[in-house]
Amino acid sequence: MIKILIVACLIAIVVSLGSGLFHLVNDKGDSKRMVRALTVRIALAVALFILLFIAWSQGMISPHGPGR
Repeated sequence: MIKILIVACLIAIVVSLGSGLFHLVNDKGDSKRMVRALTVRIALAVALFILLFIAWSQGMISPHGPGR
């Protein structure tokens, strides 16, 4: 379940980044929509970091080395 939340958060970050790019190109950078999209992306990134930290501290995920 936690891995689905992590992937969903990553997808939402990419969608928000794409939305910011779309508004940058179409509105010539003079739009509040671009700033809002990038603010949402930053908030999602912070939420993802907190989610990863909580999941790691609760033992739901564990770090491992490459090839393991």
